[in-house]
Amino acid sequence: MSLLALLLFSEGAEAAKGPFGLPMTVWQLANLAGFLGALLYFVARPITNLFRLRQLDIAKRLADAERQRAEAARLEVQIHERLAALEHELEEVRVRGTAEGESARAELLKQAERDADTVGRSAQEQIARRLESAKEELRGLAAALTTKSAAELLSSEINDEDQHRLLQDSVSSLRSGAR
Repeated sequence: MSLLALLLFSEGAEAAKGPFGLPMTVWQLANLAGFLGALLYFVARPITNLFRLRQLDIAKRLADAERQRAEAARLEVQIHERLAALEHELEEVRVRGTAEGESARAELLKQAERDADTVGRSAQEQIARRLESAKEELRGLAAALTTKSAAELLSSEINDEDQHRLLQDSVSSLRSGAR
């Protein structure tokens, strides 16, 4: 509309003539159209191309971000699966460790009982040997005491005549044994 107003204004007044006899307003309009055409060709196209390239770059980055997001989600699922598997394995190790600990404890108790039985039998055998040894020693001492008592008794009750007769009996038994 402003272009129309400009034309009307120029027709009403005496228009200044420009080259080729055309009014100056026509030349100004042609100049304006040429400037706008050059502006569109040299500025608007590169800006449009720049915006188009920027839009393509943003779309590419968005696609990369989506791929990375999908990869991160896949890795997250994989990590959760691994953690669940590790927790399951850890629980199995705990259960197995507890069972092995209990069986080792039971085996140690059995071994301790066997060792205690062995030590008890060994102690009883040693006690029996020492008791038998002490009995033998007591028998020996009793025999020695009995012999000593008998010798004292015999020496106090045997007179010279009994001794002579015993000596004679011993010599004659030796002679008869030698024949």
